[in-house]
Amino acid sequence: MNCCICGTVKNCGPYLNKVLNNMEKIGSIFENYQIIIYYDHSTDNTLEIIKNFQKNNDKLLLYVNKKLISPFRTHNLAIARNFCLEYVKNHKDKFPFFIMMDCDDVNCKEVNIDILKKYLYTNSWDGLSFNSSPKYYDIWGLSIYPFCFSYNHFEQNVKFYNIIQNYMDNLLKKVKSENRLLECISSFNGFSLYRTSKFLNTYYDGRVRLDLIPNENLQAHKKAAKSRLVFKQYFKPDGKINVDGRFEDCEHRAFHIQACQNSGARIMISPDVLFY
Repeated sequence: MNCCICGTVKNCGPYLNKVLNNMEKIGSIFENYQIIIYYDHSTDNTLEIIKNFQKNNDKLLLYVNKKLISPFRTHNLAIARNFCLEYVKNHKDKFPFFIMMDCDDVNCKEVNIDILKKYLYTNSWDGLSFNSSPKYYDIWGLSIYPFCFSYNHFEQNVKFYNIIQNYMDNLLKKVKSENRLLECISSFNGFSLYRTSKFLNTYYDGRVRLDLIPNENLQAHKKAAKSRLVFKQYFKPDGKINVDGRFEDCEHRAFHIQACQNSGARIMISPDVLFY
């Protein structure tokens, strides 16, 4: 049973040694594995770290992207993830599983590979992400009823980040007590394991894809958020744009929704914490 472990990197230097070591540990639970890294131009030592790691691990394939393709972060992330996804699709007979994994501070903690082993041979999921400590953090990539779209596309987004996070915390505690997984529309949380056969008819898309959201789901989110849809820019403390809501959404949402609609994929969240 083989797996392709995919990562996209840009300015990940402080975390990368630990993340790459974790990729090795995760790979060890499979009969064979491949690591594929898509690199975007960085201003730190990210590329040097990857090349040094590659000297001692011939399972790592590195693609160096030499040009900025889009001014929007989520669009570039989608391009990077689709490059990795295309590799998996082209080798679908070799890799019945693949992992999409962030290469930042979230995944440079200790990894509990026994948690992955626990689910690897179960048939209750097609895409599986995991809880995090102290709480589930990736509200940006999450769609779960009634919060079916992006929290950033409604008013009072900071307030609703906390509301949705607490909502998730309660749901995950409940399913943990019942020894089951939590079904959702989209979830990433920095790491997700996928059954390749269910994700051959989808792709990552960092654009705002309202066409993929059923109207009843959109109306449910509007009601829960007590808000109309908004499309605005969000800025970092230094004044630079963090998210341009006029043109950007989390790239994982379109990926998961299309897999559900086209292949009947079951997107699940484990209440277990994988990185601690």
